[in-house]
Amino acid sequence: MNDTTTAPQFDRALGQSHTLGARVRDGGTNFALFSDNATKVELCLFDETGQTELHRLALPETEGGIWHGFLPGIGHGQVYGYRVHGPWAPEDGHRFNPNKLLLDPYARELVGQIEWDDALHGYTVGTDDTVMDDRDSAPFMPKGMVVQDAYEWDQSNALRHRYSDSVIYEAHVKGLTKRHPGVPEEDRGTFAGLASDAMIDHLHRVGVTAIELLPVHAFANDQFLVQKGLSNYWGYNTLSFFAPQQAYLKSGHVAEVQHAVDRFHRAGIEVILDVVYNHTCEGNEMGPTLSYRGIDNASYYLLSEDKRHSFDTTGTGNTLNVAHPMVLRMVLDSLRYWVEVMHVDGFRFDLASTLGREATGFEREGAFFAAIRQDPVLSGVKLIAEPWDIGEGGYQVGGFPWPFREWNDKARDDIRAFWRRDPGLASAMGERLTGSPVQFQHSNRPATSSINFIAAHDGFTTHDTVSYDDKHNDANGEDGNDGHDHNLSHNLGAEGPTDDPAILEARFRRVKGMLATLALCQGTPMILAGDEFGQSQQGNNNAYCQDNELAWLDWDNADEALTDAVAAMLSLRKSMPGYVSSHWAVSEPAEGHNTVTWWHPAGREMTDEDWSDDATACIGMRTRTTAGLDVLAFFNTGDDMVACLPDGAWTRRLDTAQADIACDDAANDRLDIGWQSVVVLTRQDG
Repeated sequence: MNDTTTAPQFDRALGQSHTLGARVRDGGTNFALFSDNATKVELCLFDETGQTELHRLALPETEGGIWHGFLPGIGHGQVYGYRVHGPWAPEDGHRFNPNKLLLDPYARELVGQIEWDDALHGYTVGTDDTVMDDRDSAPFMPKGMVVQDAYEWDQSNALRHRYSDSVIYEAHVKGLTKRHPGVPEEDRGTFAGLASDAMIDHLHRVGVTAIELLPVHAFANDQFLVQKGLSNYWGYNTLSFFAPQQAYLKSGHVAEVQHAVDRFHRAGIEVILDVVYNHTCEGNEMGPTLSYRGIDNASYYLLSEDKRHSFDTTGTGNTLNVAHPMVLRMVLDSLRYWVEVMHVDGFRFDLASTLGREATGFEREGAFFAAIRQDPVLSGVKLIAEPWDIGEGGYQVGGFPWPFREWNDKARDDIRAFWRRDPGLASAMGERLTGSPVQFQHSNRPATSSINFIAAHDGFTTHDTVSYDDKHNDANGEDGNDGHDHNLSHNLGAEGPTDDPAILEARFRRVKGMLATLALCQGTPMILAGDEFGQSQQGNNNAYCQDNELAWLDWDNADEALTDAVAAMLSLRKSMPGYVSSHWAVSEPAEGHNTVTWWHPAGREMTDEDWSDDATACIGMRTRTTAGLDVLAFFNTGDDMVACLPDGAWTRRLDTAQADIACDDAANDRLDIGWQSVVVLTRQDG
């Protein structure tokens, strides 16, 4: 510490413990930090650059494990961190080391970034994890900044689109905008570029109602990736659950995120955040001490029986202990902050099964879900679970309580396999088209519980599922051992790029068939950004570390014909009143429910033999809506064929075999259906 000015003094009469973090009020700032096992907590004040530590001040009060104090004259822009004293006793789960500067878990804005150095570890690197390291980590640590929110909103409320009206677009802040020619170059890769006119116009063109962003919480670039010249592109390695990633802020300030959300809301588009509350970037006991581990390792993390080692159900080295009431409070405070202060419309929870783990395993009535369901703020926003983790009993598709919706990998796999012409998939496709009732039609859950997708950030893009038989992950530097092998892909005759017109046509048809199927499934469709124009990752199915043109969207080579086709599919979905319903469809007429029957191209209803016949390559789904609309959709993975239609005056509305797939022409009793295509017809009852 180089500053010789008089240190500010705490006003004990104004200190409060009921709000955590750094809160500006009454001409100063209240600082509060939870650490149940600490013996002393020091607040460290830095200059505006975060390079020079000016003062260390012991927080004067503690109650309930919350250390707190009010500093008059300290306000917006103050840079700070903590040093926490307590036992260095790894065998008891305690790893306190006041030589390590710690980031406030509630910091709302960061100054600086992690600079990897051995001093960031609480133990001496090169020994085992029980030998305490006495080097100061402050020069290598990002610091928190005191923030007073002053953003003036144009749109004051969340949009709350119904799931039945929703189309979700999964995107990466940087990857979506970095190469877009319509985004100002200085804005690319940031929230300023994300909410640009060019991006909003594109989302409107496609028919998107919600953009789901890969993690924007501040995250760490893993040391082992940095050493290989790579980076944590996806961001699933959270450092702070309140502060946004600095690299995504052109301005450096959180108001940029608020402005982006405001612009999306004015455009009628919701903002959903992919959030990672199951683990942090500190890894296991051999990882760095950046925040939670040094604040109170035994409270913030699940530990193994011996207390020395981390307990890991996430595959990342540690598991956040959301069963602890104060850790659960931190998660809930973070969620409410992003809704109430940042105005986001919902969350997708990474490895959400971990959040439901109790002493006996996954518990759908556990503390986390109970807390969310009773919360007057959080229970009303979109809540989407990734319903699995790597722990025992972690696969829980269909196991989450209302109001959660869930990523449905069964829909992904069956749609891919059906269009790959795998035999015996007709019955499975019937399940997926009706919203996967086997998984979700229980416990009063609605028919919109399934988030259906063909591709997501993790795995092949949709284009690559028809272009590669095998993953090609050499660029990741792991000898091709990373990424899964369950791709359900087929290259249709050539591995990767080709000039063969027959192969290109087959790929184009199959992609359109899969995307049209997605648009016609009950539930909520999610499109991976770039799938609407044929984005490829050159066969890489694990681009988590590829912050470069491999993963950034290639707008210059976008397939405009495919984009037009996707827009037509989603426009048709929106235009059919009552086709997508929150009520489960039935096979016999019932008030308030759509009726679904199954039509064989031969001109009859499908039989049990048809469903079990491995050769069944085309199925027809007939939906009669409560609004009196009759919809007949054929899904043909086979060759050219002729279908006999039910009686009535039908209008062909969509045909993915056509150059312009949007149609509006009368259909006769017999209809030509092209190979690898989807056809939709409608008629009005009465």
